[in-house]
Amino acid sequence: MRRKLSGLNMIVFTFSRLSHLLRISGSKASVFRNGTEIKHGAGCCVQLKRFQGMQSNGSMNKKGLQDRQKQQMARGLPKQKPIRDVKQVIVVASGKGGVGKSTTAVNLALGLMAIDKSKSVGLLDADIYGPSVPKLMNLKGNPELNDDNRMIPLINYGVPCMSMGFLVQDASPVVWRGLMVMSAIERLLRQVEWGSLDYLVVDMPPGTGDVQLSITQNIPIAGAVIVSTPQDVALLDARRGAEMFRKLNVPVLGLVQNMSVFQCPNCHHHTHIFGSNGAKQLAETISVKFLGDVPLHLNIREMSDKGQPIVISSPDSPEAEAYRKLASAVIQSLEEHTR
Repeated sequence: MRRKLSGLNMIVFTFSRLSHLLRISGSKASVFRNGTEIKHGAGCCVQLKRFQGMQSNGSMNKKGLQDRQKQQMARGLPKQKPIRDVKQVIVVASGKGGVGKSTTAVNLALGLMAIDKSKSVGLLDADIYGPSVPKLMNLKGNPELNDDNRMIPLINYGVPCMSMGFLVQDASPVVWRGLMVMSAIERLLRQVEWGSLDYLVVDMPPGTGDVQLSITQNIPIAGAVIVSTPQDVALLDARRGAEMFRKLNVPVLGLVQNMSVFQCPNCHHHTHIFGSNGAKQLAETISVKFLGDVPLHLNIREMSDKGQPIVISSPDSPEAEAYRKLASAVIQSLEEHTR
């Protein structure tokens, strides 16, 4: 007696079936590549020689395989198109949440302006499910539309900002499937009147999912900044994030070690709560630049919650100086990658 599979059972069945087929095809492909399975007949000697020739020229075959993989991945992808009047896009990403990525993105944008007053900087909050920029930048309200039906960013501290948080109510969750998220990202990228910007800093959602792929495939990105705490668990995900951008041919500008050290406000004793120099060591391991340390400081948290980023509220503090040094390191890394 036949019965229809429920939605969940169908997904499990389809996934298991697909995995089985991929294992079969993968094993067959590896067998033929290694030449261990030879068909009987007159053509076997020719086939064996062909495999031997391929093995003797392994480096060339490896390069050819990589080129074919890139061609396959490029099929059906949208053609990258720059954002109008935006010179360089910098994405700030992390492998996991809770490492201070959004706070870093906000203070990086303000730090870029602080070290060069002539530069114009915008801030795009691409975290659809958990937008933080409205709170961090003390912005509320809905963006207006210009005559071309393009959204006009909200501005504070001289930085034009756009976020999904401006389009939904504060307590309303964004319960969307992938296609709706991709449509929203497309609108945030293409339907915003940024004006003339030297830098657009993009606060990416945590992880390595659809949003990251959609953004990197749609627009040219000057470089990615990876944020992590020194903790081993966070570093594992930070490494995955860096490798994702490399596979997508996005330059990795470097790693930021956030919450690197805590200084007791009473006795001024330094405590490495999340470990010591983990991100710096990871940067050396994966051969990317180490952009600097940002301390775990009460002032950063309090000012962020008030919507007064530390670079603006306490510009002479050591914490603000850490973000300005980060901005300088990002600019230097950008110049190195564009030479």
